[in-house]
Amino acid sequence: MPELIEIEYYRRLAEGALGRLVDDVDAPDAWFLKRGLTATIVRDALVGRRFVGVRRIGKLLLVDMDDGAVLGLRFGMTGRLMLDDLAGVDELQYASRRRDAIWDRFVVRFDDGGNMRINDARRLGGVELDPDESRLGADAASITPAQLTAALDHSKAPLKARLMDQQRIAGLGNLLTDEVLWRAGLDPARPAGSLEAGERKRLHRHLRKTIDDLLAGGGSHTGRLQVARVRGGRCPKDGAELERRTVGGRTTYSCPVHQR
Repeated sequence: MPELIEIEYYRRLAEGALGRLVDDVDAPDAWFLKRGLTATIVRDALVGRRFVGVRRIGKLLLVDMDDGAVLGLRFGMTGRLMLDDLAGVDELQYASRRRDAIWDRFVVRFDDGGNMRINDARRLGGVELDPDESRLGADAASITPAQLTAALDHSKAPLKARLMDQQRIAGLGNLLTDEVLWRAGLDPARPAGSLEAGERKRLHRHLRKTIDDLLAGGGSHTGRLQVARVRGGRCPKDGAELERRTVGGRTTYSCPVHQR
């Protein structure tokens, strides 16, 4: 499932499309086009234009066009970005390793014969033009201590749910959030606003370090907790059997001994 880590890989891959002239657009799946977008509209907006920049806010990939328009790409749970048949990531947790052409939901074709496409088996991603970037919170990879405090303070929502609220903090998914909280020693079900100053500082430190580690490691599935995220799994830190719960609507693994 693509989280901040995977979308960052996609961003780096998409840099290879910069400066290339769009010759055609295939958008065969109307469901994948969001906010009133149609195949005709997106084709008219992109053909004859060039990509001049590529950015990421959380899980949203933003491609800047030479006329000022912005193409927004979302990848849901199984979306892969591919450029000239090179994949941005080799593995997505819980997604098929197959890349059937029938799953190509959106394809940008360049005049040099190459292409950039989204292959998404479950169709949970989407494409839009000029997305509202203000709806997203601070990016988790660059969030400041003050921004983290503002996102958590006075909230009675579970800590995990608050961290995964994209309007508060952009980019964190299920695997990354469990890993961060496990490293920080914080209970995912604890009220977000209950953290003391020292705990918020610890959370911020582990958040930034975890993202750096998993970027270097190859994906959101490469955390130290991941191998133990199974029924009966044991904490890699202290050996206690992990607690498996639903927190914020998501299956959650945590250690009952050191996460408080």
